[in-house]
Amino acid sequence: MLRRTLLPGVKSALWSRQMSVVARSVKYTQHGEPQDVLELVESELSDPTDKQVLVKILAAPINPADINTIQGKYPVKPKFPAVGGNECVAEVLCVGDQVKDLKAGQHVIPLATGLGTWTTHAVYNEDQLLAVSNKVGVAEAATVTVNPCTAYRMLKDFVKLSPGDTVIQNGANSAVGQAVHQLCRAWGINSIGIVRDRPEIADLKQMLQCLGATEVLTEAEIRTTDIFKSGKLKKPRLAFNCVGGKSATEVSRHLDHSGVLVTYGGMSREPVTVATGPLIFKDIAFRGFWMTRWSKENYSSPERSKMFKEIFDLMEQGKFVAPTHEMVPLENFKDATAAALNFKGFTGKKYILDMSE
Repeated sequence: MLRRTLLPGVKSALWSRQMSVVARSVKYTQHGEPQDVLELVESELSDPTDKQVLVKILAAPINPADINTIQGKYPVKPKFPAVGGNECVAEVLCVGDQVKDLKAGQHVIPLATGLGTWTTHAVYNEDQLLAVSNKVGVAEAATVTVNPCTAYRMLKDFVKLSPGDTVIQNGANSAVGQAVHQLCRAWGINSIGIVRDRPEIADLKQMLQCLGATEVLTEAEIRTTDIFKSGKLKKPRLAFNCVGGKSATEVSRHLDHSGVLVTYGGMSREPVTVATGPLIFKDIAFRGFWMTRWSKENYSSPERSKMFKEIFDLMEQGKFVAPTHEMVPLENFKDATAAALNFKGFTGKKYILDMSE
């Protein structure tokens, strides 16, 4: 059984007894480099039944983890043929007769991971989706489940922070880094960002400070700064690392006694090296965080619902925006994935596949 609601602008022929919805999807049948294994494929979708929901994907980002999954380098191993992508925002077109809380016209995001979101249309189960206010921007909603949630959880789960405390992070212009700055501003926490030097460093610093960064320093400047020794800011009790190598070591040196460094990425592909002095004399701790694991372990938890509510409230209030991004038509997926692969720590831009038309 199918519960239909005709949307404005949708041709009535679409809503015949047996609907004919053709999805265009970016698929792959083996692991490899995206340029070699990804293809744009058309397939016809069946009517949603029971607790199923037919959606039109509006936008879906390309994340580093998506690329790693295609390459076969990520812990998540999809079944082939697989549709790329893990995040999106979609519009509900129609629902099966046992769906209780979703209806046509609502915007939704995926609660489950690994659904395959680089597609124009899809059929998901109701319990795999979360309704989102249509007031939340498309780019914000499409990118919420990975980077903002990673920033939120790392700020909440390792050290009990209070207004006036300090957090320090490398990769401060990454999507997670931008989310950290915005959440810190909303919660009254000082946010220190470390970035690689570049010709347009002044513009980058200004952009990050507009998002909420208290100070932005280059990797050279952080080695000589007296921002903490002078008492201008409290020493950080919490640090985030997505780079590894010497950058992570330098960040850890600035932690206060009993501080915690949380690693959530390794862009340099170099191991995290611990400085012996701070480890012994300041009793600092090193932890790791993976958003996918947390989401699976807390799939229906009140804490997860609270997290989404707080983030969406900030978005609706205009206090939290999507990371620096570029919207790309689905047909240009090869160029977009190639650009995502060429990330060298400078661009700090996310590519989002645009399927809203």
